[in-house]
Amino acid sequence: MMLRIFRQYYPIRNIFFVCIEGVVIFGSVLLATWISLGWQAIGHDAWLLLKVILINFTCQICLYYNDLYDIKATDSFLELGIRLFQALGVAAIILACIYYIFPEAIIARGTFSISIGLCILFIVSWRFCYMWVLSRGFFNQRIIVLGSGRLADDIIKEVTDRKDCGYAISLVAREEQNGACKEEVDIRCAMIKKGYVGLCQMAKELAIHKIVVAITEKRGAFPSTELLNCRVAGIDILEGVSFYEMLTGKLIVEQIKPAWLIFSEGFQKSKTRRFLKRLIDLTLSPIMLVLLLPVIALIAVLIKIDSKGPAFFSQERVGENKKTYRVYKFRSMVADAEKLSGPVWAKGDDDRVTRVGRWIRKLRIDEIPQLWNVLKGEMSFVGPRPEREFFVKELEQVVPYYHERFNVKPGITGWAQVSYGYGASVEDAVEKLNYDLFYIKNMSIFMDLMIILRTIKIVLFGKGAR
Repeated sequence: MMLRIFRQYYPIRNIFFVCIEGVVIFGSVLLATWISLGWQAIGHDAWLLLKVILINFTCQICLYYNDLYDIKATDSFLELGIRLFQALGVAAIILACIYYIFPEAIIARGTFSISIGLCILFIVSWRFCYMWVLSRGFFNQRIIVLGSGRLADDIIKEVTDRKDCGYAISLVAREEQNGACKEEVDIRCAMIKKGYVGLCQMAKELAIHKIVVAITEKRGAFPSTELLNCRVAGIDILEGVSFYEMLTGKLIVEQIKPAWLIFSEGFQKSKTRRFLKRLIDLTLSPIMLVLLLPVIALIAVLIKIDSKGPAFFSQERVGENKKTYRVYKFRSMVADAEKLSGPVWAKGDDDRVTRVGRWIRKLRIDEIPQLWNVLKGEMSFVGPRPEREFFVKELEQVVPYYHERFNVKPGITGWAQVSYGYGASVEDAVEKLNYDLFYIKNMSIFMDLMIILRTIKIVLFGKGAR
């Protein structure tokens, strides 16, 4: 089952996993306190609970920022061990700094080192049990995927790739004349007669919880009777695009029909939300500009030393309601980089990028001057990344719904940037639009906060930049 938080869906088991791990860390610290001081000391310290919560919070933040809540990143115990030592090492350093500034926050001498040892032992044990449960498919909801096209294939791929999604495909039902069972997919596949006759009986026999309808062409072939029988029998019927959105945190523009966008939830732009978003931009942008002045000056000097040309770079971009404005960045390429070539997509190994430019791009700090655009109201902290008019005209011709991204202000960072990374082709633009439309559809202040936290993670570890 999925739980919706801040307009995003998360498998309940994932939330359960994070909460239990918090309990494991909390219990490890209490056990360490008992080992080092005894139960009487626990009762005498009125602030012990808050001290344990501080350790718990710091450890889990470090686990998150070291990708320890990404099952794909920790699918081997060697990788888990390395990342765990790194995360808890950083947590120890952060807590040491806190204890130096606030000595009264120290839990007890010797207790912290015992806590770290117990945390490693219990976290590894807990994760071993959790991965065993995932590998056996316990508590997965059994589903049928109905359809023969790309949408059905994309859903199958996502479910099979995500071990912790909470679903298991028991059957792929394809119409005889519209598709073929693929041998490479290790899932039971059935060729159903026209009209999907017998689908409901098959679903009952397999004890199916949900049927995902991913039929590309619904006119005439839509199995209304069979699906109605399944729904009345207590089986949930889910529309394919909506299920894909819930599962992945993005849309799939090639499969979206205008009617789906018209009748779907979201795309709410209340005056209160817009006011709060602008208030946050106006409050934070000048504060950050002042605080970052030394960094801005240092980077400007390094750019001037490294290569000829100005330290800052400005370029016309398309913003909200397709109004053009000039965006400001630190110059990361040689001066007049497009003088001979004209507008071109940036490449991963672009030889136009300078030495300092490669470094500031990796850390994403070439975007700092855009705080001025935020202050002026041309941009926001969070939103779709602004694009050049030359590429906008090209993309609008080939990418469905591309013009919809101009209904909100562009941002310094966005859902596409933290989910997909840098784009340098039409194919990348399509994929990023899938995320941008999801953001526009589900945008909220809390989602903005989550995107900013993930952006900090990307900046710290230099992921997803070119």
